[in-house]
Amino acid sequence: MTRIFSFRSLFARHEAVLALVILLEVILFESLGRNFLTGGNVSNVFRHSVEIGLLALAMTPVILSGGIDLSVGSMMGLCAVVFGILVKKLGLDPLSAACLTVCVGALGGALNAGLIHRFRMPPLIVTLGTFSLFRGLAEAFTKGSESYSGFSESFLALGNSDLAGVPMQVWILAAVALAVWFLVHRTTYGRSLRAIGFSPEGARYAGLPVARNVSAAYITAGAVAGLAAVILAARLGEARANAGIGYELLAITAVVLGGVSIFGGTGNVGGTVLGWISLAILNNGLTRISDYEIMGEKVSSVARELSGMLTGILLLAALSLASGTKTLALSRSRKQNPANPPNP
Repeated sequence: MTRIFSFRSLFARHEAVLALVILLEVILFESLGRNFLTGGNVSNVFRHSVEIGLLALAMTPVILSGGIDLSVGSMMGLCAVVFGILVKKLGLDPLSAACLTVCVGALGGALNAGLIHRFRMPPLIVTLGTFSLFRGLAEAFTKGSESYSGFSESFLALGNSDLAGVPMQVWILAAVALAVWFLVHRTTYGRSLRAIGFSPEGARYAGLPVARNVSAAYITAGAVAGLAAVILAARLGEARANAGIGYELLAITAVVLGGVSIFGGTGNVGGTVLGWISLAILNNGLTRISDYEIMGEKVSSVARELSGMLTGILLLAALSLASGTKTLALSRSRKQNPANPPNP
């Protein structure tokens, strides 16, 4: 009971610290006098980052199980192209095309899962390979430069209109977040993912269907990547092969920043959401100060580069914290349960 309580306290403290970081970000950017807290800008913070939030939510069960998926950004690009082809070349209505696009994403996730479990390959290597494969297919379908646009106004409303003052896609993200939260925290499947992430061999000995459960996480991640591609196409008004470039790094950063251990086994969905919000505010705030001038020169390029640098620093810091926490936990475990000395 003590161990369970300590872990819950750790997560609570981590989320509280992250909430404080978000508050400090808001105070900082608002104090710069760029009207950060206007209704329009707050709406844009979320509207322009929903796709990353969706990928982060999809990545949470994967990382909880001890895996990783570096291909979700490229899968977004491929799914965006597939959606464009279905609508503009094959004449499907956007809803049917969106459903098929989500299925294509799920197939991509199934490919990752199959390679990982069928050939016992490390998830990092598999998804690094499919990272290049999916992006290459997207570029091949579009000959490297072709994009699809001219979608119907009703479809574009998905990415550019509001419902009750909240961007439409934020409602979709909220529904996905609720579903992932329920899956991870209120089902046997979610508990099995934690067990697998903590000790795959122990989970197998306990009779858990490790391959099936982990495969479901990768398939779900692929499906959500397909959904994110559709939403991005609706927001931008076009579907192109370079959709989602770099999004995998941002999604992983949000997950790890939110307290999900990169080694698997521990973490929660609420932390992922807070990690995503923190990154969204950071990117938006840096964009809004990009028109400042220093010695007569605009800092737009500096702000853009600084955003990437800070994302990398945050990811490294979160990984270092996770590694240190794991090392400390192992050290305490060994002190509490020392090996029995051999009998003379």
